[in-house]
Amino acid sequence: MQSQSQQLKVFWEQQMQEVKEVPTDTSVFKNHQLPLARIKKIMKSDEDVRMISAEAPVLFAKACELFILELTLRSWMHSEESKRRTLQRNDIAAAITKTDVFDFLLDIVPREEAKECADARAPAHMGPMAPGMYAAGMPYGYMQGLGGGDGYTHMNAAMQQQMYSQYSVPGQFQPITGVQQEKKQ
Repeated sequence: MQSQSQQLKVFWEQQMQEVKEVPTDTSVFKNHQLPLARIKKIMKSDEDVRMISAEAPVLFAKACELFILELTLRSWMHSEESKRRTLQRNDIAAAITKTDVFDFLLDIVPREEAKECADARAPAHMGPMAPGMYAAGMPYGYMQGLGGGDGYTHMNAAMQQQMYSQYSVPGQFQPITGVQQEKKQ
């Protein structure tokens, strides 16, 4: 079995060779792995973008394809390390954690142990957590900006209670405060 660095090197050599062999005629750009309309729609979601050339979505499609291929390869290597033949969410999370260039995804794909810890802290009346939601119904990573690793251990119980009270929990009665009453009138 090849080492992981060798596999990555071979992968990128193949991709470079593929790019070098692309013919110059435009017929090649008519077939894509990813939908160009969706890519263009995402690009237009930026308010500053006014016009998009025909080539831009094609280049983004290729960049997205390379991104997906590399992340899949790295995730698959983790799956093989674990002696499994099925790619799982934790394989993707491990690939993201191990690769510096994917650091921007750390808050998007939480590690399993973070989810399990949050589920253990959740009040019993809430039931199972919705995907992407953790203790007190807050999205994963919300409190990370406050300085803690998982967002909770650095605060004392009073601070946690204050933060939790700012968010309504499904099924919980929320009395109307004076400010809210004034707005209704």
